[in-house]
Amino acid sequence: MAKRVGVDKWLFGTVLTLVLFGLVMVFSASAVIAKATQGSPYAFVIKQAAFVAAGLVALFVMMKIDYRKYNNPKVIFPLMAITALLLLVVFGMGAMNGAHRWIRFGGFTLQPSELAKPVIVLFLAWFLQTRIHQIDNIKETILPAALPPLVFIALILKEPDLGTAMVCALVLMAMLYLAGMQMKWIGVAILAASPVMYFMLFRVAWRRARLLAFLNPEADPKGVGYHTLQSLIAVGTGGLHGKGLMEGVQKLFFLPEPHTDFIFAVICEELGLIGGLLVIAAFCVLGFRGMRAAYKSTDPFARFVAFGMTTTILVQAFFNISVVLSIVPNKGLPLPFISSGGTSVAIMLACMGVLLNVTREID
Repeated sequence: MAKRVGVDKWLFGTVLTLVLFGLVMVFSASAVIAKATQGSPYAFVIKQAAFVAAGLVALFVMMKIDYRKYNNPKVIFPLMAITALLLLVVFGMGAMNGAHRWIRFGGFTLQPSELAKPVIVLFLAWFLQTRIHQIDNIKETILPAALPPLVFIALILKEPDLGTAMVCALVLMAMLYLAGMQMKWIGVAILAASPVMYFMLFRVAWRRARLLAFLNPEADPKGVGYHTLQSLIAVGTGGLHGKGLMEGVQKLFFLPEPHTDFIFAVICEELGLIGGLLVIAAFCVLGFRGMRAAYKSTDPFARFVAFGMTTTILVQAFFNISVVLSIVPNKGLPLPFISSGGTSVAIMLACMGVLLNVTREID
């Protein structure tokens, strides 16, 4: 097959649009809070723009590197080791908001769990490509494939960060299923994970309170139900067309984390149902083009990489939007490419560079 001259322009354009739109919305959502807490309305957006710039450089670099270079244990194992080390280093850092999720240096922070997601995808793509025909072999395939990601997931749970751990777990199951693993093994995995989920959700007081607030936020509107109710107020008052960019009210110290976890609520309030649906449509386009690359790739490694990278973004976007709309309990996950969060946007743009390189090989 002749090598394609350029990358998937629809995918590239969608990612670029989401990132630029994200910068606009981060400024809109954070300007007042930044002025009050940082002394400048541009504090958060400037920091985000710096990471976006770094991420775009990474995207263009990764876009030029042949994805086959990652299909090498000399690349995969060092990446796994570095990620594991960083996930351990966070526990030596002081807690922020009661969690050990960040490595701080200078004025910046690094969140290793964001790196864990693409590293899991690359590891599984490398490991599974030659084991498709023996995928249901527990000792030779399923356990060796699942154990390294499960170590990452356990460390992420310990931080604690249940949302990111769930994203990693879902990507793990999706990639094993793509490789041909029978559904019965997914059922076994769910049963095995049930005691852990029970403990994490019902035996940890603040998570139990969050779950109860999701089921009935009106029971404690000024306490544990506050996040959910303020988010729904923002979405509901936006109407069809919204109040206009920069005109939202809920971001003015009512909606918690308006520029990070709940930025989609700000979008819906200021740009209305139409704006929210356009954002969802953009993720649908990204998902379609990413899955198209996976479907059309003849190289098993490329297929797994494209599928894994795309699934990671779609799962995270689904959780973030679902939290805002009170479809699922609060997970604390950023909206890909849009929410404020330097590590997230930079690493996801680098991942898109890898995916765009894969698209050079398909018609």
